[in-house]
Amino acid sequence: MNSPDNTPNTTAQPTPAPGEGAAGSQAAPRAVILPRSAAPVQVDLLVPIRRRTAFVRANPLSKMALAFILMCGVLFSIDIVSASVMLALQVLLLPLTGLRIGAMLKRLWFLPGAALIAAWATTILAEKTGDVLVHIGPLLITTGSLASGTAIGVRVLALALPGIAIASTVDPTDLADALVQKLHLPERFVMSALAATRLVTLFTAEWQTLSFARRARGVGPDTLLRRLGGVVPVAFALLVQAIRRGTRLAMAMEGRGFGTSRRTQLRQSRFHPRDAVIVAVGVLMSVAAIGAAIAAGTWSLILT
Repeated sequence: MNSPDNTPNTTAQPTPAPGEGAAGSQAAPRAVILPRSAAPVQVDLLVPIRRRTAFVRANPLSKMALAFILMCGVLFSIDIVSASVMLALQVLLLPLTGLRIGAMLKRLWFLPGAALIAAWATTILAEKTGDVLVHIGPLLITTGSLASGTAIGVRVLALALPGIAIASTVDPTDLADALVQKLHLPERFVMSALAATRLVTLFTAEWQTLSFARRARGVGPDTLLRRLGGVVPVAFALLVQAIRRGTRLAMAMEGRGFGTSRRTQLRQSRFHPRDAVIVAVGVLMSVAAIGAAIAAGTWSLILT
């Protein structure tokens, strides 16, 4: 066929591939069907709570001080009274953190199991004092070992609960600003840690993307042994991507002036009256827990 200007059309026509019909239509490629377990990775647990409550809007340093004060309330004595009082007060004040019930369960679901494991291990290994409760072969549980195990289990809950709840409400950017402006930590290291923290969610998503790619190529794990063996190539590919991204990010941060001696701050970190209230509440909670243990006669300083 000639073109409108009578010039022969020499454009090469594509040759039909094997399996194409007369109309030149090609069969659609077979889709790779991923299992239902291949849903997008959930990174909600790594995102801080942003509800407009007084506790969420408090300075991150005051929240860290609160966690340290509450830890001191149960750290220096292994007794059931102080740990129980502290845990009860934490549960009562937990709604003030801004965590909804669903968010609480997602972040705290493993705590009962961890506390139970710690309590059981302490009960088995602790000194056998008091009356014998269970004696089956090598298993020996007495009233003294059971009390020690129970105290350790409650203590684990009282120590871990505030840390997880407070970490869920701390924005990494606000924490970095507070560390640089209030504690005057080196900006280079703080901002590097902030950048690494912000990339955690990205690396989590990339890990599952690489796993999906291997499964689409037919090299996905189908047994437990192959699944364990498939961790190495995925981890190596993720390591290569992390090194490349880290190098580019470091160069970009250097170009933007991170680490210089004189650098202005866009966000100002300030303390407000609510920060003093939060610290005061933490002191009162620790005093109440220690005072209850002393009044009950169970307080025993572990350093003595």
